[in-house]
Amino acid sequence: MSSTPELPVSASSVTPEDNSADNLAVIARQAIVDEHRAVFGYELFDRSTASNAHSADSDAALLFNALSYIGTESLVGQKLVFINCTHESLSGGHLELIHPEKVVLEVPALPQGASHEDIESRRPVLEQLRRQGFRLAFSEQVLTPDYLSWLNLAAFVKLDMTTFPAEQAKPLVRFAQEHSSARLVAEKVESAEQHQLMASLGVHLFQGYWFAKPALVKAHTIRPSQATVIQLINLVRKQATTAEIEDLLKKDPTLSFNLLRFINSSGFGLSCEITSFRHAVMILGLRKLFRWAALLLTTSRAGGSAPAVGTTAVVRGRLMELLAAELMPPEECDNAFVVGVFSLLDTMLGLPMDKALESLALPQPVVDALLHNTGPFAPFLALTKACESGDEAAFALNAEELHLSNRQVNWAHLQALTWAENLDTM
Repeated sequence: MSSTPELPVSASSVTPEDNSADNLAVIARQAIVDEHRAVFGYELFDRSTASNAHSADSDAALLFNALSYIGTESLVGQKLVFINCTHESLSGGHLELIHPEKVVLEVPALPQGASHEDIESRRPVLEQLRRQGFRLAFSEQVLTPDYLSWLNLAAFVKLDMTTFPAEQAKPLVRFAQEHSSARLVAEKVESAEQHQLMASLGVHLFQGYWFAKPALVKAHTIRPSQATVIQLINLVRKQATTAEIEDLLKKDPTLSFNLLRFINSSGFGLSCEITSFRHAVMILGLRKLFRWAALLLTTSRAGGSAPAVGTTAVVRGRLMELLAAELMPPEECDNAFVVGVFSLLDTMLGLPMDKALESLALPQPVVDALLHNTGPFAPFLALTKACESGDEAAFALNAEELHLSNRQVNWAHLQALTWAENLDTM
């Protein structure tokens, strides 16, 4: 398929070196438009990997980042996502995590000189992807005799305007229309004349500099420690109970954030919002949870939020859970934990809290506490913060509002601190 187009150098451009130490997934997107110039979909490019160095791992990382992290809706919204693949990545288990209706897989031709047997040997994998519901896109090479056996698998055929002279456009388009039901996309369209030519031949989808240059999108990410992800993988491999897995998620705010963000992303394709860790584990199932954790492990980078921030968030969550247990039913204690553990998302992501919460489906009382300091959890959060800061006035005010004694609060705080300190050995 087409190689990653070069972006003009600008102040917003980011090189792989620039990005290595940041929690940013740097992705370039280029619109694919219809005859009315309305956006039909976006082709995504991994700007942290050289165009000649794509691998199964980099393909998986691009798809994972694009569909899992904060900024997803601004990146692709509800439009189709076109992803360049290697043949190795087409066999990857990461595709099990993606709703096939959301993604078009761009399948490259094999290296020049590939034998008929090599070409045919790839067909079973492509057929299986079609049975799974994925749509496949091929380059104009699928119209050549060597690749005709792939043509009936095509949902899209992309015609690179730089690979054939204008006089060959008409027979090429006519052949594609007569031998396939695939939709044609004219790509690398760089002039009005090229656009008018292809439109006159019945091509309805277009991509290229004439319409839009690739734009960089920086998706903020937070990653849990590799040790925590490995612990999750081990729990799944041992077929641990939902309660055991939920317990681990409650101990690591970055892990739980990533899971809720992923399962509620448009790429996962659910029609309902998942708001609890237990529900997320049950919906995902052990097999997909293992795939997700493995991808999270392989796509994670060194660095991330300071460990102290995560520890503080965990202490907040546990303290709020213990305090709520004195006054609320169990399900509300779970929500109290979520308020505490996500109360530092703005610090972890380097974003305002309202922007950080846009990527999560959370119960309204949780959102009210985090955004507006209102609702039933607000005094618990204020009391928890007072415990951290030593603000005696705020401590007294909120403890009195909740009808909790100093002894109850101090004992719960001590338990929360001990619980957080012992996480590595639990």
